[in-house]
Amino acid sequence: MTGEIFRDAWGIPHLRADGARELARVQGRVTALDRAWQLEVERHRSQGTSASFLGAESLPWDRFVRRARLDDTARRCFDALERRDPETSEWVRAYVDGVNESLAEGARRSPEFARAGLAPGRWEPWTPLGIWLGVHILFAGFPAKLWREQVVRHLGADAVGLFAADGPATSGSNGWLVSGERTVTGHAIIAGDPHRFIEEPGVYQQIHLSCPEFDVIGLAVPGVPGIAHFGHTGTVAWAITNAMADYQDLYRERLRRTGAGVEALDPDGVWRRAVRHTEVVAVAGEEPVEVEVIETERGPVIIGGPEGLPEGVPDGLSEGLAEGLRGGLPEGSQDGLSEGSQDGLSEGAQEGFSAGHVLADGPLAVTLRYPPRVTADLGFSALLPLLRARSVTDVDRAVDLWAEPVNVVQAADTEGGLLHRVAGKVPVRSEANRTRLVPAWQPGHDWRGWHETPRGGLTDGVAAMANQRGLAAPLGVEFAPPHRADRITALLGEQDHWSAADMPAIHMDTQLASAEPLLGVLRALETLTPEAARIRRTLLAWDRRMDADSVAAAGYAAVRGAVVRRLAAHPAFAALSAPPAYPEVLLPWLALLPRVGFALEHLLRAEELYGIDRAEIVREAVEEVAAATAGQLTGTWGDTHRLAPWRALPTGPYDGPGLSGDHDCVLCTSAVPGLTDLSARGPAARYVWDLADREASRWVVPLGASGIPASPHHRDQLPLWVGGDLVPVVTDFTEFEKESDV
Repeated sequence: MTGEIFRDAWGIPHLRADGARELARVQGRVTALDRAWQLEVERHRSQGTSASFLGAESLPWDRFVRRARLDDTARRCFDALERRDPETSEWVRAYVDGVNESLAEGARRSPEFARAGLAPGRWEPWTPLGIWLGVHILFAGFPAKLWREQVVRHLGADAVGLFAADGPATSGSNGWLVSGERTVTGHAIIAGDPHRFIEEPGVYQQIHLSCPEFDVIGLAVPGVPGIAHFGHTGTVAWAITNAMADYQDLYRERLRRTGAGVEALDPDGVWRRAVRHTEVVAVAGEEPVEVEVIETERGPVIIGGPEGLPEGVPDGLSEGLAEGLRGGLPEGSQDGLSEGSQDGLSEGAQEGFSAGHVLADGPLAVTLRYPPRVTADLGFSALLPLLRARSVTDVDRAVDLWAEPVNVVQAADTEGGLLHRVAGKVPVRSEANRTRLVPAWQPGHDWRGWHETPRGGLTDGVAAMANQRGLAAPLGVEFAPPHRADRITALLGEQDHWSAADMPAIHMDTQLASAEPLLGVLRALETLTPEAARIRRTLLAWDRRMDADSVAAAGYAAVRGAVVRRLAAHPAFAALSAPPAYPEVLLPWLALLPRVGFALEHLLRAEELYGIDRAEIVREAVEEVAAATAGQLTGTWGDTHRLAPWRALPTGPYDGPGLSGDHDCVLCTSAVPGLTDLSARGPAARYVWDLADREASRWVVPLGASGIPASPHHRDQLPLWVGGDLVPVVTDFTEFEKESDV
């Protein structure tokens, strides 16, 4: 036996080989056969060459990738991996060999190549690292620092806490660990669902990897060998959520051109040569575009250049701002900000906002400093040890090697071992770095080593992780609201013992705790038309569940959207309505309407909101809905809250199914209140890992195992995903159909 490909009833690949390296080659081959289009899109995105076949809409991403030097960072990381860990580098090479062996055949199966006029290319050994970096570069949400700059500049420091929430493009997850003392089998269960943009094909690949060293099932990232995030080896299982840590920094730079190139002013007062060159980005149907790439000692320039920041981008802070910041944050703002970050925006921010934002003379630019660019390490040395893990101790040692994204990790083994910790690299630096842009030319903003990652335990035999402030609080600034974590914990408290079969009920819970502030304002209104009063009665009697078949949930969403639009249009927020001319890739973090939508409960609960009459805004909103419906709600939430996956090459409107859930539900199918009810982000997979019996485990993905549109397994899991059902995990090779020897 060299390598074998089997399929189960859902088309999920089950792979077997003589050793780990040969198995990686087979994994690369089957991924290229099933997902050639997805692989090539991600390769081009990681290199900044996607506009060459996707057109001008992809140019902003390509420009960002070139300026941020993602491909060069991937090369550096692979070169360092070869020196530090040759076994893993050869394993990665084997995966790449497998991709290259089957990519042409996979492309012939995928009609997108012909439609885009794209020929499959050749993968390099560092391509999987580039894909990993490209997929996760925005996970830490560094553009939120640009948003805070805008808020403080126009509204003052108190407003930062009002708007603090999970950013509009940040990915999160649910996860929970139930110890053996709380299960019917006496062995632990791990369950959850990662929340990402839903893509077609999906961002996770169900896969089974078996060789004499290990036998693992889990969710792989297409284009990356092994199983990084969610896996079960038979004796130990693990899962992750985004820790919401802050580990990327933005620096204001003073640059100048000289006869020899570009120089940057360093903290010691010396002008030093920056790395500079020009790259050309091809754009389908248009002229190529030149991109100037500049890198200082802090990192690559991603905004502006030697001629300064783009027009409309602030180059400093208003007078008196430091004095305002000393007042701290408003009461209650800690719901969105970590406890440590409150100090960072009061006492600790004095350095960053008063002394730190005194401008040097001359044009400014903004650089991005991110750990892999500094350390040449993407954490790939953790991947083989995870596959080989037999116990929680093994998983713990493996994730000690993790780099980014920074995650909360949960693990359990068949001997009763449990793990709940943070893994990844978070730099030690000033508090100002964490919250805002800092001046590169002033001392005190360098990185001084790495934080110890926190560890936690279980309470009453359970632990929930849902991107909330908690275990990772010392490492982050903004976290998701606590609603999902609180609800998961409350549900787990409703019975003494749980089974794997019980877990979908938690996955699919639709209670919306964040609805109460709006309903509270609505309840207190005194004067309404009869039609609006009828809608109010419906909403106040509503069970607070965002179910697809709920008329009241649809009514709530309609009123919420109208409130959000009115708040965002209020003159008090006018200065935030037109974001500066930052690169387009970063603008989702600076868009006012989504910020208002996701922070609505903060804005409604604040003691005072810049003189805005919130009761009147809610009254106008419910009257608007009443006028549109004659006071008689008829449509359901699922009529408008429909799945809208991202596709690199759309073929027309996507008639997605109606969905239950909402942003703050455990069933986190996110829309953008006030903008659209369509859901582009949600559970990118669901899993239940049973440590009593791996065959009792379950999983599902939003669409299917295959990326080929004509395959029967392209969307065959979609009805299960929508309805909350899961696919049985099967690992017995005698149960599968053999597809080929490779």
